[in-house]
Amino acid sequence: MTFRFSFTTFAAAIVLSAGFTGVTVAQERATKEDAISMVAKGIAAIKAKGEDAAYIEMTAPNKTFTNKDLYLVVYDMTGKCLAHGQNPKQVGKDLMGLKDPDGKEFVKERVALAQSKGKFWQDYKFTDPLTKTVQPKQMYCEKFGNTAVCGGIYK
Repeated sequence: MTFRFSFTTFAAAIVLSAGFTGVTVAQERATKEDAISMVAKGIAAIKAKGEDAAYIEMTAPNKTFTNKDLYLVVYDMTGKCLAHGQNPKQVGKDLMGLKDPDGKEFVKERVALAQSKGKFWQDYKFTDPLTKTVQPKQMYCEKFGNTAVCGGIYK
């Protein structure tokens, strides 16, 4: 029994493996609906448990408020980070002047949008927790009291 390796066999193997990789990556990505749902879950937790308990539960390494590449971030209206699902070192810091790689002051813009719109989507760039590379991101936020509760997806 001999196996004849041909270019066609090789090309088919490459196409199949690329297809499976694409499916895996797509399954690891949260959707816009996931982000809206996660923000609602975060607001419900704040209402039910109180701010302190909910913020602790939302902050890494706790995984209660994460889904694939989606996690929650909460800011007060001065830009202070109150909870962060990927980086607990950000909690308690004033992030108002934080800029994305293009120089966009996304926290400042986020706070302004929360004050003027209440619910919104915001585009900026941020490090993707799955690939560890900077990617375009869309953040969904809702103003709740004196905070903005946000969850983002990578495009």
